[in-house]
Amino acid sequence: MVMHSYSHDPTKYHKFVKVDGAQYDQVNRFLRKRTFITAREWAISRLCADFQTSSGAEMTYIGKNLPQLVPFMTDTYSPQAVNQARVSFKKKVSKAGATFLYGAMCGFYTPSELDDLLFEASEVARFLLEIESTDIDIDAELEVEDRVTDIMRQVAEASARLLKEREIQREEKEMSKKSSELKSPDFDVEESQDIMQHEE
Repeated sequence: MVMHSYSHDPTKYHKFVKVDGAQYDQVNRFLRKRTFITAREWAISRLCADFQTSSGAEMTYIGKNLPQLVPFMTDTYSPQAVNQARVSFKKKVSKAGATFLYGAMCGFYTPSELDDLLFEASEVARFLLEIESTDIDIDAELEVEDRVTDIMRQVAEASARLLKEREIQREEKEMSKKSSELKSPDFDVEESQDIMQHEE
């Protein structure tokens, strides 16, 4: 677990200074255009990551000092409200991940198109990190991008193979069904002979 050593003097926490003076609604609209999360979830998830201890995030401290820590937050929060926002953030990340993974697996996107989607997503992520003044090592950033890109490319290729195999199986099943129908007429040989004799 990565431990942070931020000062417990709220005035010395310098994240989100680039949106100092912005109203909550402005930040919320900005996020809504680019992500699924709200300004509340963004701020609190960042704080929970920064004020993390061996026993968990310092939710009481975060909630009590929220207006001093984040410029666009105006009210204090209870520890329960802080936890609720953090849980909401995690659920949305999970749903967004499932949606993206389904898009990669369903065969709708080509590997090249998935690369473009990942690039766009990484640009938004970097922009948010820059706005909140969170520094990330360039090597770590590139490693994450490369790993995600490689995984998504493998998913797309495996999905394409699976869809092709299923299509082949479906076609074989249809052929087998048609062949079976040709071998099983509506009447048997004896009935056919009776009809032929009757006609004579």
